[in-house]
Amino acid sequence: MSEANLLTDDGEAESDELLESRRRLGIKLKLARQTKGLTLKELAKRSQCSESLLSKAENGRALPSLPLIHRLVRVLETNISWLFEEGEPDDSPVFRAGTRPIVTLDDRPGDWAGISFERIIPYKGGHLLQSNIHHIAIGAKSGAAISHEGEETGYILRGQIDLILDGVVYSLKEGDSFCFRSHIPHSYRNTGVEPASILWTCTPPTF
Repeated sequence: MSEANLLTDDGEAESDELLESRRRLGIKLKLARQTKGLTLKELAKRSQCSESLLSKAENGRALPSLPLIHRLVRVLETNISWLFEEGEPDDSPVFRAGTRPIVTLDDRPGDWAGISFERIIPYKGGHLLQSNIHHIAIGAKSGAAISHEGEETGYILRGQIDLILDGVVYSLKEGDSFCFRSHIPHSYRNTGVEPASILWTCTPPTF
């Protein structure tokens, strides 16, 4: 799988929303890199990608793949949701129904389309846990398997999904739960006839 989706010469046909999403992501990547005091070359080496790709991403000309974003946030000691969220997290310990931030990756062509994350614990530095409700449209899937440090657990709130762990497929339905070490390559897909939702918690925070 390609490490990025690149804008083509007919990029003007893309929506303003998609272009703005790329621009915001690039600004945050550059800010995180500069905050860590890293050059493009240093970050590229540590995240195992090309310097030219990082430059394109920072300038809104490329959208890194999810596996690459995972490597970048590990090096930059930040979080995927911080890269995609538009606002700052609320300081309140209580998050009311209908007010929780929702992160959507629908603007990623081919990857994660139809999937959004409802933040149970809005990202903020210092949290040891991260918890989201993954809302998954019919037929949507999480793209290429990813792996990282940590541990994850989840509970199927509604619908039916396949959870794929190191190539082994587990069919899960409403009321089922799971737990696994995050170094195991993992992905999922909605195999049901209705949208699915998963309460998903992991430590340390990665999304």
